[in-house]
Amino acid sequence: MLQKLAREHKNKFSIFVLLAAATAICFLLAAIRMARTDSTRYGFLLWNLGLAWIPFLFAAFAYTLASTRKRYLYLLILAAAAAWLVFFPNAPYILTDFQHLSQVTDGIPVWYDVILLIWCAWTGLLLGIVSLYFMQEIVARTMGNLASWLFVIGVTGLSSFGIYVGRFMRWNSWDAWNNPIPLAQDIWAQIRHPLANRDAFIFTVIFTLLFLFIYVTLVVFGNVTFERQKQRLAGTQPTRRV
Repeated sequence: MLQKLAREHKNKFSIFVLLAAATAICFLLAAIRMARTDSTRYGFLLWNLGLAWIPFLFAAFAYTLASTRKRYLYLLILAAAAAWLVFFPNAPYILTDFQHLSQVTDGIPVWYDVILLIWCAWTGLLLGIVSLYFMQEIVARTMGNLASWLFVIGVTGLSSFGIYVGRFMRWNSWDAWNNPIPLAQDIWAQIRHPLANRDAFIFTVIFTLLFLFIYVTLVVFGNVTFERQKQRLAGTQPTRRV
């Protein structure tokens, strides 16, 4: 039974192991930097990376429940999906941490900080991409492929605005529970006066396009790889054009 389950979910387990290994490397690089400088300047990266795991875990939980196809679990799936949506911006948020490179490096070479930030940002981004893929699969099963892509576009736009709210307005996901009214008032002020808050909308559009480009590219690449595997299993080879 366990062997069958392992075979069926081999690729998903491999992704989990790779993301866990990448996270461990991020912690190691940050620990080395802290030990060399005797400071916790980049400690926030580890906190942000930990937050990036939350939407991944919620999405994996919802995906696992949806795979059982049992209707009495739908409310639990919806609850997990709602929690995922609230925490999802934390995954790609780490990309904005590159702005800290403009500050003093504490004697550490800039290239080391660049590598540290790339590791953390890429890991957080992948956690977000995989979690979004899980949620898109759930939507595709229940509402169709077109609805799933509209879902991806909508979530990406909302999360990009959420990143702006977190980075520049200094709110975080926990405030959706702790301070919902002040958070809603701040967000409404941004939406109600678009001309006075052009940076918020410009940032949202540019970041949405960036995330969508990366996401679609990886999905298309995965589909190409899957098609080639199917061709090999069928005993055929793709025709090559001269």
